[in-house]
Amino acid sequence: MNELIFILHIFSALFFLGVAVRLGKMALGVYIALSGVLANLFVVKQIELFGFHVTASDVFAVGGILGLNLLQEIYGSEEAKKAVRASLAALILFACMSQVHLLYSPSTFDSTHGSFVSILSSAPRIVAASIGVYYLVQRLDVLFFKFMRTGLKHFGIRVLFSLLISQALDTVLFSFFGLYGIVESLADIMILSYAVKCAIIACSSSLALLLKRFHKEENEALA
Repeated sequence: MNELIFILHIFSALFFLGVAVRLGKMALGVYIALSGVLANLFVVKQIELFGFHVTASDVFAVGGILGLNLLQEIYGSEEAKKAVRASLAALILFACMSQVHLLYSPSTFDSTHGSFVSILSSAPRIVAASIGVYYLVQRLDVLFFKFMRTGLKHFGIRVLFSLLISQALDTVLFSFFGLYGIVESLADIMILSYAVKCAIIACSSSLALLLKRFHKEENEALA
């Protein structure tokens, strides 16, 4: 069932990205920031997919970058940079407040504290690596996507290249800084994680063009 849920997960994320595109610039910024928080929250959960063990956060990582590319294409690179800064602020807020939450002593009637500890008290190295790499990849993606606009006019191709390169960078950097010395085979983790991300990119990159056209048609209809 995980494979079916994985497909549903991809299209659910794309559906809400479409809703954010329809609602406008602010909603897209919220989507990008929330994708970053969700990616960092669910990176600690491992699932079995097509017979391999992967994390449950890759859809959010790709979705956040896809939303960033749409924001930059529609509203410009300055708005994308603002979204990156807002995303970093949201990640830091989440990291800090989750630790404050764990400081509370639970009530004798509480039955959830142990679960919160398991989820939110991840190794500081993994949390720091996840936040730092996610922010760096977003910043580089904004610059790279802006650079490609001078040579590639087709939005769909730019999105595809942007996602493939940014997620390759994300996979390598996070695996090295967050998992080096922890897992048995770093190369296997990187290859498998990137393969899963490529599957997500294959499903989402073509739909990005439809989302852009949808936004354009909506603006023309309102005009």
